[in-house]
Amino acid sequence: MIAIIDYRAGNLTSVARALQHLGEPCEVTADPNKIGTAHRVIFPGVGAAGEAMGNLRASGLDVCIQKAFEAGKPILGICLGTQVIFDHSEEGDTACLGIVPGRVRRFPGELRENGKPLKIPHMGWNRVDFVGDHPVFRGLPQGSEFYFVHSYYPSPADERLVAGWSDYGIRFCAAVAYRNLVAVQFHAEKSGRFGLQILKNFCSWEGRDAQ
Repeated sequence: MIAIIDYRAGNLTSVARALQHLGEPCEVTADPNKIGTAHRVIFPGVGAAGEAMGNLRASGLDVCIQKAFEAGKPILGICLGTQVIFDHSEEGDTACLGIVPGRVRRFPGELRENGKPLKIPHMGWNRVDFVGDHPVFRGLPQGSEFYFVHSYYPSPADERLVAGWSDYGIRFCAAVAYRNLVAVQFHAEKSGRFGLQILKNFCSWEGRDAQ
């Protein structure tokens, strides 16, 4: 069973529906016991980092996620779930889970592309260029497009943890791979067949051959 962690950060039903479409058993849950016995964990979310971390700490799910990571359980972060795995977020000056070394930064206010100003949040489809041959991103053509909605982006302390890059006025990290954890800034569950391919790959990944 795949546990989809419910920490009142939304976007859970669409993840569950995508997994059901793939025929993968899953459950949206905030129960530490169910998360502890799940074979895999998906950590999605939308919203603000400060509120998300407050909910995680109040429910004890911050400790639960840490234990799942330390146990070597395959974990997939999506959108806000990708941001709060880092040490710190500039959004609300928030101390985060600290699983992956690095920070989450806000897009600069004067982003431009071809001389034209870009809106923040970054919203819509954008290409991602994957790095290396991580099993969760295997089989995706270079330049595949995924659906983004965000004003902040992850910035790992070690660039070797970057599994995919995208561009929006600046080059930014769109995917991370660290031990038994992978995370994507885009919404895999809303990204059509390529997003479903990532979810399918994750469901068969044992978490032992990350970069």
